[in-house]
Amino acid sequence: MHRLREHFRARRERIRARPALNTLYRFGLGLLGGMVLLLGIVLIPYPGPGWLCVFAGLGLLATEFAWARHVNMFAKHHYQRWVRWLSRQHPAARLAVMTATGLIVVATLWLIGAFDLVGDFLGLQWSWLASPLFQA
Repeated sequence: MHRLREHFRARRERIRARPALNTLYRFGLGLLGGMVLLLGIVLIPYPGPGWLCVFAGLGLLATEFAWARHVNMFAKHHYQRWVRWLSRQHPAARLAVMTATGLIVVATLWLIGAFDLVGDFLGLQWSWLASPLFQA
């Protein structure tokens, strides 16, 4: 593992020594990290890897940008605080948070037209399945 880290560090130093290549590298890494971060933010309320994507995007950005390192540490600290706080709450409070999260997921799926798509597939022509964002 140490040799691999040294190999990447040496490669990065060679890139850093060439200003145009360094700018391109930082831009590409910033673009990739920003896209992963935005995807993670969108995925936060859904079951799955939302927070993992947020921290991965911030981790990518933190390899080149000091502000991202600070935001990453801040976000991890407050995420852990939230998880600890939620674990100490009454089961009814945890259920309320899970219900709110579920409602966000349902509302988002309705807004993007997922229910209408499934309804069309099943042959259901219920008007309330249609998203108000995509009505003609």
